[in-house]
Amino acid sequence: MAKEKREEIRFPSLDELFSSQEERDDAKLKRIYEIPLTEIDPFPDHPYKVRDDEDMMNLVESVRVNGIITPATVRKKEDGRYELLSGHRRKRACELAGLPTLRCDVVEMDRDEATVFMVESNFQRTTILPSEKAFAYKMRLEAMNRQGKRTDLTSSPLGTKLERSNIELSNQVGDSKSQIHRYIRLTELIPEILELVDEGKIALRPAVELSYIQKDIQEDIFNCIDMEQCTPTHSQAIRMRKMAAESKLTPESIEAIMLEEKPNQKERIVFRGDRIAKLFPRDLPLSKREDFVAAAMEHYNRFLQRKARDQER
Repeated sequence: MAKEKREEIRFPSLDELFSSQEERDDAKLKRIYEIPLTEIDPFPDHPYKVRDDEDMMNLVESVRVNGIITPATVRKKEDGRYELLSGHRRKRACELAGLPTLRCDVVEMDRDEATVFMVESNFQRTTILPSEKAFAYKMRLEAMNRQGKRTDLTSSPLGTKLERSNIELSNQVGDSKSQIHRYIRLTELIPEILELVDEGKIALRPAVELSYIQKDIQEDIFNCIDMEQCTPTHSQAIRMRKMAAESKLTPESIEAIMLEEKPNQKERIVFRGDRIAKLFPRDLPLSKREDFVAAAMEHYNRFLQRKARDQER
């Protein structure tokens, strides 16, 4: 007679014995809470800028009308406060809208998991500045290293096309490994030059070359840029990097390189700020000063024309 198969008996856990089915189902769902803004801290060294620009004002109006539709994501800290992983703009919008709380999804993550999540979630933004990409990529790869994942991106030679074992970040963000390496190099720039990259005044590749130059000489380069109102081309940046490596790059040689005529270079007219600053109305925004100067010149030109006609009579 064949042995009958015994059914494996499963005993319920204590949690199952002393909780309802509704409670057990609810425990599997995301935990969404209204958390006071005063209890939420920004992510340390958050690489993405939160600007009070037109997009922010539109978000504030949306929050006033509709509230927070997509919850922010936070994690509980050891001190009982919350650390913001995604939703820094939503938090700022709530502050500007006068709301006391932020609708949040509370998750459990360690520091490296939180860093990876923060970087990935913020890459959904429509506009990301080069400096934001630079520090985000750097933080993401450092977290991957601490998690024990091998990455070659920070040690790869510029422009390499060799396939590496770790292509996770490249696949996620859509930038090649060599391009990611270029962005990470931007973190070695002084803030003043990095701001010029964000403003589109210095292209990525020249900026990468400048990042290999020591900080004090970068300051000399920025001073020349600021004084002469011109920026280096890729070839000029390569030459400056080479001269810096040979300890031959001086303020004089920087100026000589920067003042070389560039292809398609447009003539620039530069005014000394201290000479004309006192002529502007005190409440005139910086963005309106060019229009003010143009209008003043048109007015003065008409005055000269009238004066010339009067002299002919």
